[in-house]
Amino acid sequence: MKLKLSGAAALLLFAVAAHAQSTVTLYGVLDSGLLYQSTSAATFLPTARNQGHVYQLKDGGIYASFWGLKGSEDIGGGYKINFRLQGSFNSSNGRMVLPDTPGTTAIFNQYAMIGASGPFGSFDAGRQIIPMIYAMAETDVRGAQYFGSILTAWLGVNQAAGWPGTSTNAPIGALYDSNALVYTSPKFYGASLALEYAPGGVAGQFQGGTRESAVLKYSNYGLNLSAVYYNGHDTNPYPITYPATPAAVATGQANNRFYYFGALYSIAGFSISGSYGVGKNPARSDTVNFEMASAGLGYQFSPRFKVTSGFYYLKDRNHSANHSSEFSLGAEYNVSARTKAYAQVGYVDNKGTMNQTIIYGAPVAPGVSTTAAMVGIRHTF
Repeated sequence: MKLKLSGAAALLLFAVAAHAQSTVTLYGVLDSGLLYQSTSAATFLPTARNQGHVYQLKDGGIYASFWGLKGSEDIGGGYKINFRLQGSFNSSNGRMVLPDTPGTTAIFNQYAMIGASGPFGSFDAGRQIIPMIYAMAETDVRGAQYFGSILTAWLGVNQAAGWPGTSTNAPIGALYDSNALVYTSPKFYGASLALEYAPGGVAGQFQGGTRESAVLKYSNYGLNLSAVYYNGHDTNPYPITYPATPAAVATGQANNRFYYFGALYSIAGFSISGSYGVGKNPARSDTVNFEMASAGLGYQFSPRFKVTSGFYYLKDRNHSANHSSEFSLGAEYNVSARTKAYAQVGYVDNKGTMNQTIIYGAPVAPGVSTTAAMVGIRHTF
């Protein structure tokens, strides 16, 4: 009997020890606020009409609301197996938001990946927020927020390229990529490299629907530098009238290319940033070819309170009449370790067919100036 009890106790201790080497975390964010915008449109297309001012409860003044599960298992020798499932949702109505295919929603539209990490760095497979966006966020004083930032400027380039915004499949660059294989190196004297390849899985077309990107970053002594190259084949195949109009047939055509160079320097509470990017369709550069430039300035008044500002300029290299200038200013105050209050204001002057948005998910009328203001609260759990 004592032998049996000892065996059971040993088994229990082994199980506890094995469990201690694995972790699973449920986490999330709720971000909601009141938004006023002086113009609005029904779609993100450059041909959309002005529907007048709008006042609404808006999700995502800083970043989207989301929830997720993440975990890792220590398999010894400094190596771990990791997973992450994460999906964004609209906190004002509880709906899940967009995946790659228009007209559908997804529970885990941001992350659905598994990978490994160790002394070699990390390797992740599945749908992910790709390295390009992190590189842009880390060289923008506004941090690629959902309100007036390098993110909304990059989205403005996509909208000018004809992206209807009905899916996450953008014509220039990507915020998310499905089927992505991403390697991230360890830091070496502040420098790191991230490489992405996403096979398209199109029968008979090896390059059909594929995407690849490379990101080089440096972070040290208060200085962040980043360089981005992104290339895609058969991206954004879905027309605005899908599924009535079928998706384009994948041929492997290179039609999505984006370059970005950015820098941010912080000292004594001050932060300053600048960037330059080019997005185009290599197969039709005579119709889709845009420049993007930014500058930012911020100051951390205290550990709890900071103010950031940014200027974002877009230009159609084929039609000089199409250009856009956006200014944004935001203040954030950490009420507690997990709760943040914020206020933001922005102004965009769109010329021609440009329709750069001030806040993600709130279309503005093309060719006219728009003012927006938002106050909100963000809580993590």
